Amino acid sequence: MNMPLARRPVAVLVVAVAYLAVGILGFVAHFHDLLSAPSDGVWIELTELVAIVAAVFLLRGRNWARWLAVAWIAFHVILSAFGNIRELTMHAALTALIVWLLFRQASARWFHPPRGEPV
Repeated sequence: MNMPLARRPVAVLVVAVAYLAVGILGFVAHFHDLLSAPSDGVWIELTELVAIVAAVFLLRGRNWARWLAVAWIAFHVILSAFGNIRELTMHAALTALIVWLLFRQASARWFHPPRGEPV
């Protein structure tokens, strides 16, 4: 079993809460896009759902979830490359921060429990 809640790394908790907030708030904020332009709105809402899924499973200590979280923010870096340089810079900086937080040694232990413990 994963470490108890008290032993979850703060870095993982911070990233997961941020992803939950962005996913939930983004889903609500962009819901009108789903109604006004369904073909575009579906894709926007799916990206918000991916953020929520990543957050939930980061909290549960699933290794694939941190890769999903990195892929999600990297996708935003790619999208922002078509926008302005400020947006690209901010997304790139967030990507670096998230990678650093999720792949530090303390965080890595959360995603790789000691041998003999069930996953």
